[in-house]
Amino acid sequence: MKIFDLKTGFLTGVAFLFTACDFLNVVPDNTLTLEDIFSVKDEAWSALAKVYCYNPRDANLHETEYWLGDEYITPAVSENNASEYKSNRIMRGLQSTSDPLLGYWTGSGGAPALYQGIRSTNIFLEYIDGVRDMTYQEKEEWAAQAKFLKAYYTFLLVRNYGPVVIADKAVAPDAMGEEFYQERSKVDDCFDFIIRLMDEAIPALNEKQSSLDFGQIDRVGAMAFKARVMLYRASPFFNGNKEYFGDFFDHDGKHFFPQTAEVKKWEEALVAIEDAIKIAERNMKDLYTYERAPYIYDRDDWDLDQTKMQTLYDLRMLIVEKWNKELLWGLSSLPGMTGSLSADMNIRLPDDYDGVKDYTGSRQRVGATYAMAERYYTKNGLPIDEDLTFDKSTMYNIITMPNVIDAEYEPYRGLLSPGSQTIQLYLDREPRFYANLGITGGYWRSHSVRIRTTFFRGGPGGNDGSTSNWISTGIGVQKLVHPESTSSHSARIVKFPYPIIRMADLLLMKAEVMNELYGPSEEVYECINRVRRRAGIPDVQTVWGDPALARNVDSHKEREGLRNIILYERSVEFAFEGLRHWDMLRWNRAPQEFSNSAMGWNHRGTTAETFFTLQPVQYRRFRVKDCLWPIPVSEMNINNRLIQNPGW
Repeated sequence: MKIFDLKTGFLTGVAFLFTACDFLNVVPDNTLTLEDIFSVKDEAWSALAKVYCYNPRDANLHETEYWLGDEYITPAVSENNASEYKSNRIMRGLQSTSDPLLGYWTGSGGAPALYQGIRSTNIFLEYIDGVRDMTYQEKEEWAAQAKFLKAYYTFLLVRNYGPVVIADKAVAPDAMGEEFYQERSKVDDCFDFIIRLMDEAIPALNEKQSSLDFGQIDRVGAMAFKARVMLYRASPFFNGNKEYFGDFFDHDGKHFFPQTAEVKKWEEALVAIEDAIKIAERNMKDLYTYERAPYIYDRDDWDLDQTKMQTLYDLRMLIVEKWNKELLWGLSSLPGMTGSLSADMNIRLPDDYDGVKDYTGSRQRVGATYAMAERYYTKNGLPIDEDLTFDKSTMYNIITMPNVIDAEYEPYRGLLSPGSQTIQLYLDREPRFYANLGITGGYWRSHSVRIRTTFFRGGPGGNDGSTSNWISTGIGVQKLVHPESTSSHSARIVKFPYPIIRMADLLLMKAEVMNELYGPSEEVYECINRVRRRAGIPDVQTVWGDPALARNVDSHKEREGLRNIILYERSVEFAFEGLRHWDMLRWNRAPQEFSNSAMGWNHRGTTAETFFTLQPVQYRRFRVKDCLWPIPVSEMNINNRLIQNPGW
C-alpha cells in the first residue's frame, strides 16, 4: 500500500487516509497488540503514514500558519468567528491560555497534537524491527523517516514554544512521577536533541525519493531542513536573547534561553547549509525555470517580448508546478486538505468571460495587505523608499494605461492591461509584483483565461455585493493559485505541494550566515544575485552601489546594511509562503513589524477615485509575549512541573 500517488504526490486511498490518522492512538485490547499491528509490511506502511499525519495543516484554510505575519488579509466577516482563520486571530492579539489557537502542544485550536505525533514516532521506532516481510534496508530507511519526523515535530514545538519537554521515548501507560510529569528542557538542550536525531536519521534516508514517494522525506530535504534548524539556533531570538528572556528561569534558577550569543552556532549553520546545497545540486536541484509553451492567451505577448514573459512565467509557476526542481521538501495533501487556500484566493470568473459560473472553487475572500503592494521592489530592484527614481509624492495618482498599439505600452505588455485605470504605485515594479499579486489594471491568470482585473465593486475580482465574497483590501494574491484552477467545484482546484523548503531558501540562508560571520563579500552577493536574476532584477552591487539610484548608497558594503537587504529579499522572494513571520521573529523584529493596522483600498469603491482611498482594514496587535505561544492551562493544571511562557 503506497502513501503517495504517482501523478500528484498526494496521499491517496480513502480508507487508508481516514484510518491512518487514528492508527496508533487506539489502546489495544486483549485481542490486538502492537506486535500484531506491526506484523506485516502493509500495516507498518500505514503506521508510517500515521506519523506523517501530524504535519502542520498549512493547506487548510482555517488551520494554516500562512496568515501569521503581515502579508495576508482574511475576510472581515470572519473576524469574530473563533473557528475561522485562526492564525490571523493570533496576529490580532487574540491568543489565549484556555484554548490556544493552533495549539501544537495538545492539538487545540485546529492544530495537530505534535506530542501525539512524537508518541507515534516512538511507537513506530520501537516496533518496526518486528515486521516479518521487510528487508533490513527497508526497515532502516522507514525508521530514519520516523526519526527525522520526530526531530522535525520537536523543532516545530521549539519554534513556537521555546523550551519544550523532550519526548525521547514512549512513556508506559502506568508510568508515575517524574517519568510521566516531565519538565521543560533548556533551549540549547532542545536544539542539541533535534540535531542529534537528524544526524542519526539522515545517513539511512534515500538520497532522493522516487516519483512514487514524493513528499516522504529524503536526504536532500532532510539536510536542507537541518540547515534551517541550524540557522534558527544561531539567530538572535534563540542565541543570546537577553532582551526578551533575561528573566525566564527554570526550576534550577538557570535561564531557559542562552544569554550569551555564540559565534560557533553561525559557523555550524554555514557547514550545514553548504552541505545541503552540495547534495541538492548533486541531485539536479536548482532554481525553477518554466520550460513549457506559454498559455494561449499569452502567446502574442510572449512572441513580442520572450525575455520578460519568460521571467513572468518563471515566477508565476514557481510554486504551483508540482514537484519542480526547486522544491526540496513539500507538504503533500492530508485528510481534509482540499486546496481551500487557493479557493479563497482565486477570483471569480467575470460574467463576460466564457465559462462555468459556479463559484465553489473561487471565493475571492483572502487577499494581500497594502504593505505587500509597497514591499515589492521597483523595477530597479530597490525598495520604493530607497529608489531615488521613484516619486512617492505621486504614487497614488490615478493614470490610464496606454493602448496596446501605443509605443508607451510596450514596457507593460503582459503585466498591465492596455487602456485600464490604475495608479502610479503599480507602474515600473519588479516582475514578482505582477506575478504574485492581483492588482487593479493588471492581469489575473486562472480559470484557463487571462482576466483584466479592476477590483472595483462589481468589477473582475472586486466586491460582488455578497456578504463575504470580496477581498477587503482590494489587492489579490495569485501566487498560490494555479492558472488552470476553475470555479465549478473544489475538485477542479489544481492542487500542488506547498513548499516546506526550496532551493532559493538555501541560497539566501547561506548569504545571511556568511554575512554574519565574515561580512559582505562577492560570495555573499552571488548567493543573493542568483535569486534576483531569476526574478529579473539587477544585482545587489549594481543598484546599491549606484548613487543615482540608491538613497542609502553602499549599504550592501556594511554587515548591518547587507543583513537588512538579505532579510528584505527574503520577505519578497518568500512572500505568502509562511516564512516572513518566522524570519522577523528570529531577528527579534516581530513585535515592531506586526503591530501596525493592516491597510487597504476601499473595496466598496466603484470608480478609481472612490476605490483608491487608503484606509485601515484590520487592527493588529502583536506583543513580545506573542513570540512564544502559551501552554494550555489544562496542561499546567495536570503537570505542576511545567513553567508557563512569559506573559501568559
